[in-house]
Amino acid sequence: MPSPREPEPSPETELRPTVPSAWPGDGSADAAPAVGPLHLPPLLPRRQNPWLIVEVDGSAAAHGPLVWALREAARREATVVAVLVLDEPAGDPLEGSGRLLLRARLSAQERLEAQVLRAIGETGVHGRTRTAVLDRPVFEALTAATRGADLVVVGTHGKTLLRQAVPRPPTHRLARGA
Repeated sequence: MPSPREPEPSPETELRPTVPSAWPGDGSADAAPAVGPLHLPPLLPRRQNPWLIVEVDGSAAAHGPLVWALREAARREATVVAVLVLDEPAGDPLEGSGRLLLRARLSAQERLEAQVLRAIGETGVHGRTRTAVLDRPVFEALTAATRGADLVVVGTHGKTLLRQAVPRPPTHRLARGA
């Protein structure tokens, strides 16, 4: 049984050795403070849930892939990102009114969400969708990565190289004792 000065170990934390601390009235005012439990970051699952990116352009042909992606997301516990791609404005992007670009982006977002709601109503799959309006260069970079181009994602926590997985050759299993 631990004494009143020792913390009780718990299964979630690993304790480091403690140094005696200064208690009021014991005359050791210059003693080192106690070292507390070591908190470990939560473990991530081995494999993250998949993401399905679907380009939605408002046409009837784009509705079929969106419905398929929602059904597949329910089957695989995935998240569907419905994307509407905006074409680049003609000329210099710094010219003209920023309000017009913002208005076009908001209008595109509303159209996209309406199409996603229609597909959700048809499939009954809820809680597995996100929507995004992307500029053409971002979408082209993503689609180029699906065709074999290297895509390097650089963020505040470092950089990550995304490239297609190399297919593994089929292995031949041998029976025991063979």
